[in-house]
Amino acid sequence: MTLPYFPFYIFHFTFFMNTIVIVLPILTLLMFDLGLALKPHDFALIVARPKPVLVGLVGQILLLPLIAWGVGHLFHFSPLFLIGIMLVACSPGGSSSNVFSMLAKGDVALSVTLTACSSIITLFTLPLIMAWVTQAVGETAQIELPVGNLLVQNLVLMAVPIGIGLLISVRKPTFAQRLHGVLRRIAMPALIFLATIFFFQHRATIVAEFGSLGLAMTLLILATTSAGALLSWLTRLTGQERRTLVIEIGMQNAAQAITVACSPLIFNNEVIAIPAIVYALMMNVVLLIYVGLTKRFVKN
Repeated sequence: MTLPYFPFYIFHFTFFMNTIVIVLPILTLLMFDLGLALKPHDFALIVARPKPVLVGLVGQILLLPLIAWGVGHLFHFSPLFLIGIMLVACSPGGSSSNVFSMLAKGDVALSVTLTACSSIITLFTLPLIMAWVTQAVGETAQIELPVGNLLVQNLVLMAVPIGIGLLISVRKPTFAQRLHGVLRRIAMPALIFLATIFFFQHRATIVAEFGSLGLAMTLLILATTSAGALLSWLTRLTGQERRTLVIEIGMQNAAQAITVACSPLIFNNEVIAIPAIVYALMMNVVLLIYVGLTKRFVKN
């Protein structure tokens, strides 16, 4: 290798390194930030107002994966992409959904409770659902899911950071609030950085598949947000609760899906993570439009 080509190889190595090196600290940071935002009384809403919490969890845990399974088969995606789409559908919304709920004049307390509950429940439902999906479609692509590794990784990367953040929130509420304010501003640039790195690594595949994947992910978001609105209407929830469920059911944690896809302990396949990158882009576009419409037409 001659000296003039050295910068090129450094650049190539930097962008070709395993995405997991970048996504692991980002996911840990997001989960820690979620813990900082939680308060013990957030869980009391389950008792005080069980109906909107239960309706939201049904939409997140049960309905969303069913819709994603239908969308994946509707577009006849390859097993790797179908697994990736289902992985997105099984990942909880994360703390960003709380911000979107606030911007959409939703019920922020309900949003925080749903985020906390879904983050805990999906520690266990994600391995169960993905084990079934992998068994159903993964054989042709020679993909297997080590369920035990996924459970351990979820506990280490999600439960532990959330628990530490919650502990700090209880013991040092003022410090936790200040730290949460800082981390909340870092979270979005970190996700954009991750998406940029991932795009450079897989730009050929993303560009080639963006037409079908972009349409499928947009359909998934529209279908799940509509399902949230329909569930809210059928169960006669308030306008604030309805707007919250639209966002909580329609907004998923792309960082977690990418982590599971790229982890050497689980799938170790970055192609599976491509639907999550496309989903993250389309999700922000659709939900920002929704937030804009609520600000324009919703008075309270």
